[in-house]
Amino acid sequence: MKLKLYILIIAILFLGFSCGDDGGDGITEVPEADRTEQQVIDNDSLVGYLQTHYINETILSNNPSISFDNIEINELPEDGELPNPDQNSLLIDLVETFTTTYFDVEYEYYVLRINQGGSEVSPNFSDKVRVSYEGSLMDDTIFDSSISPVDFDLTATIAGWGRVLPEFNNAEDFIINSDGTVTYNNPGIGIMFLPSGLGYYSAAAGSVPVYSNLIFKFKIFQSEVNDHDFDNVPSHLEDINGNYDLTDDNSDDDTFADFVDSDDDNDGTLTVDEDLEPDSDLTVDRDGDGDPTNDIGDGDPTNDDTDGDGIPNYLDPDDSASRDD
Repeated sequence: MKLKLYILIIAILFLGFSCGDDGGDGITEVPEADRTEQQVIDNDSLVGYLQTHYINETILSNNPSISFDNIEINELPEDGELPNPDQNSLLIDLVETFTTTYFDVEYEYYVLRINQGGSEVSPNFSDKVRVSYEGSLMDDTIFDSSISPVDFDLTATIAGWGRVLPEFNNAEDFIINSDGTVTYNNPGIGIMFLPSGLGYYSAAAGSVPVYSNLIFKFKIFQSEVNDHDFDNVPSHLEDINGNYDLTDDNSDDDTFADFVDSDDDNDGTLTVDEDLEPDSDLTVDRDGDGDPTNDIGDGDPTNDDTDGDGIPNYLDPDDSASRDD
């Protein structure tokens, strides 16, 4: 069963390269350019775009119910003058600049924050999210969109999504309408401007050419913390080196990365069973004996360190104590 789970998860990660339907045209690979050199090209292109395109800032202000159609990005006229500067602003004056390291290359990407979102909860880079979005190229070609909310595992999307969405909050709340549809109040809304290295890079799919910078308008409604291997350690906490890449964290150097490994230190005790701290949830009968007040474990293996060496039991092969002992 464990092996089947790993195979399924790994297959999802390799297949889930995009944020939606690629139009059925498949992926075309070309020889990869040098990432450092390509990032310079991509960033120059993005900055040039941001300097020569504008948006109606007054429409964006305090408008958590704005539609994607109302978020219009326009190119400056030939004279280079900004029309109606009391209403419009250049993108370069509105975006926030972020940096991240990916494949050992430092990337810059840009985010226009339209609405922060009313919830106190933000997604983690590895969580499941419910969003709507519209993806386009810098020539305004829309290559993918979903106006209705859809669910994504951020570990199965392009790298830029896992960097940008945690900067926003979920919707404040939602209402189930009489027709069964759902209305989300005060969602996080923004636009991300990504270099190709945080997108599809040397892969082409559908109408997206290789080395394409990407623009996504998005709304984030809800998120759910992922635990891919069901070991009670949220997947974002299994990113031990903090580089937003779950695949290179392997505490026991076995076949499986920690986030898909149910025994992270390979000591013979499952991670979930190395949860020894007193049970704080007195309503759930974890051991099935009919008494929820006498259970061992609080549902969090990360706070158990039997030998006090600063390494939690589930990552320490010297600590193999089990709540089943």
